[in-house]
Parts: sequence; structure tokens; C-alpha cells
Amino acid sequence: MDTSCFDYCLTEDEHLEFEKNGFFIVENVLPPEMVKDLTTVVDRLDAQYRSTGASPNQKPATIDPNRPPAELVGPYDRLNLMDFVGKDEIFLELLDWYKTFPKVWGLLGWNIQLYHSHMTVTPPGPPDEGAVKKRLGWHQDSARLNHELETTPQPRISLKVAFFLTDTTEEGRGNFYVLPGSQLRKTPDFPSDGVSDPEEALAVKVPSGSAVFFDRRLWHSASPNYSEIPRKVLFYGYSYRWLRPRDDMTVDHFMDRCDPIRRQLLGASTGGHGYTSPTDEDVPLKLWLAEHLGEEAVAA
Repeated sequence: MDTSCFDYCLTEDEHLEFEKNGFFIVENVLPPEMVKDLTTVVDRLDAQYRSTGASPNQKPATIDPNRPPAELVGPYDRLNLMDFVGKDEIFLELLDWYKTFPKVWGLLGWNIQLYHSHMTVTPPGPPDEGAVKKRLGWHQDSARLNHELETTPQPRISLKVAFFLTDTTEEGRGNFYVLPGSQLRKTPDFPSDGVSDPEEALAVKVPSGSAVFFDRRLWHSASPNYSEIPRKVLFYGYSYRWLRPRDDMTVDHFMDRCDPIRRQLLGASTGGHGYTSPTDEDVPLKLWLAEHLGEEAVAA
């Protein structure tokens, strides 16, 4: 990896904010040219999965000829494309992006992987979308983990980095909403009327090219887009290597062109035992950090 990444390691303020609020924002992590290139690919993928007519099922999506046809989403529907990293080589660049990845290992350590990715495109909604008041879709990530882990608060286990390709500095643009500090609570206090959101609900407002880091336990939600601009975000989920991926991880076609650290992040291992008791061959990130930062940096 590029050693310039050490200029962007996790700061103490970021660490404190992550522990307290469950998220933090870093602006200008992607240059405009990179945003443009990523947007071109996202638009191509979106077009392959989206119907332009009233019916979302006009024809099957043909993005992957080796899989059964997928139903197209409608013109006003949110596209949430899982396992997108293997769809185009440009997405590998964000896997260990020099301005964001150092903060990931700063929070989780070196025994990590990409366990989940999803590309989200939220188009402007229909004209009458705001007529009925609805509660946002508040949730924590990782589904059954939240039911089956016994402790409160639960262990973090994973986090996400959300790369925003479009501007959401104003509310109503399909903003990402969070309940700050809710990663330490099992369930937030929701208003009894069934439609209102908690008072502490916060719309995250970030310019294009920003990254939002958030704890998987943080209660969060997408929101409707009342603007004229589709909201486009790339979510990269990192976890400890012993956690089973949430995706199919269809990335084998990229493995032979990846360096050892990227192969680690994409799930490579010497075997099943290598996920829970890794050797140096399993975790080249550890060796690289030790080489550049010293053994004390990877002693745990």
C-alpha cells in the first residue's frame, strides 16, 4: 500500500467521537475525478437494474449472465445492490483507500476483512411521496447478531465506511440518518405514535467525496429523496476475519491481480483455522504494519 496512508491514521478526536456517538465524518476523501469515475460505473450498474417504466418488471436484469435473472427496481425505488465490489475493478481502489483504510485498521486492528458491500442509489421519489408521515426504517446492521449476542452493549465486531458520491448537505436529499450514541443501547426509545422518529434523530449532511464511518450497532436509516438529484453511496463493511461474510463475495476473478493485503481483505486464508488463529501468511496487513510502524503496533 501507499505509505502516504500514514498521514491519515485515526486521530484521537475521531476515536473519541466514534466511541461516544458511533460515527464520524471525514470530508474530501475522494478527489472530484475519482467521484466522476465512480459515478460513471454506478450509473451503468443502476441502469442495468432499473426499469424506466411504471412496472419494475419489464425485463430481467442481465448484469451477471451466470445468475438467475433479477427483477428490476422501479423508477422511484431505492436500488440496494449487494456484493458490488466484484462488479468493476474501480471498486477495489476504495477497499484500501489511503485516506480511509488507516482509520478502519485503527478501529478494528489488523485481523480484518471486507465482509459486506452495497451500492445504494436513491432516486427522487414520486410527487406525492411526502403526503403521508412515516417513521424511518431504523435498524442496526448484521441482523441475527443483534438477537443472538447476549451482552449489552454488544461487541462492535464490524463497521462500515460510506462513500458519498452525491451532495447531501441539505435535508431531503435521501440523507443518511443516525441516532448518536445508540450503539450502546439495545433499543432506542421510539415515540408511541408509531410514525414519529426519536427526537435525537440526526440527518447526516455531507458534500460529495465525503466518507462516513459508523459502528454496525448504531441505529440508522435511509430516508426519502425529495430533491431532483439521485443520491449515490457506496458502503464498505469491514469485520474481523472470523465473521462469515454477509455477501457471496464474488471476487475470485480479481484475486490474481490483487496484492497480498487486498487478498486478505477479500477473504483469502490458508484454511479455516487461519481465520481464528491466523499465521503471518493469513494476515499480510499485520506484517506490513509491523514493518512500517514497529512490532509494538501489532502486539495485540
